[in-house]
Amino acid sequence: GKLSGDAIVRAVELVQRGEASGIVTAPIDKSALLAGGYDYPGHTEMLGALTQRRVAMMLASDQLRVVLATTHVALRDVPRTLTREAIRDAAQITHTYLRAWFGIAAPRIALCALNPHAGDGGRFGTEDDDLLTPAARDFGLLGPYPADTVFVRAMRGAFDAVIAPYHDVGMTAIKVASFGHAVNVTLGLPFPRTSPDHGTAIDIAGRGTADPSSFIAATLL
Repeated sequence: GKLSGDAIVRAVELVQRGEASGIVTAPIDKSALLAGGYDYPGHTEMLGALTQRRVAMMLASDQLRVVLATTHVALRDVPRTLTREAIRDAAQITHTYLRAWFGIAAPRIALCALNPHAGDGGRFGTEDDDLLTPAARDFGLLGPYPADTVFVRAMRGAFDAVIAPYHDVGMTAIKVASFGHAVNVTLGLPFPRTSPDHGTAIDIAGRGTADPSSFIAATLL
């Protein structure tokens, strides 16, 4: 864990000194990182802190792009951390970097709803009506659209990216669609950073069965 954290710090230093142009990170074990003295939930938050930039986590493939409004937090904390400001930051960063890094002149970005059926008129929660709908209007997003259809619509070409309200709803969609060749991209940094779409898989270490496809995709991107 300490070695992982030291490597990330070193990589950022190399880029900031102009000795490298970007970073491709391997997966890290979050508990080991903490045990090694680095108290960050993951790469995304650590890179944001090291560069003092507002960042957003995006998983991208040739089928789908998903950006997270909240990242590594417990499900019970999502309603508290999914604020207007969190949606605003994700929207602004996604708009900016889809134009700058992906060459999309006028990005069409959908907001995924928080509750089933986008709350169904308040029957299944009021957050979508009270928070997400005005945020989408104010920050140039489409929606909010229910989670059970928005990703399908994006894969069929209706949207260039989807902002997901919490980690698992977004990550499940992109990994079902593209596991093994999707790429984790940190938006908002002053340099490109990519990573494979999987974790450490310590359970298969040394067996010769690991698939390098996503790491290759991350390097090429």
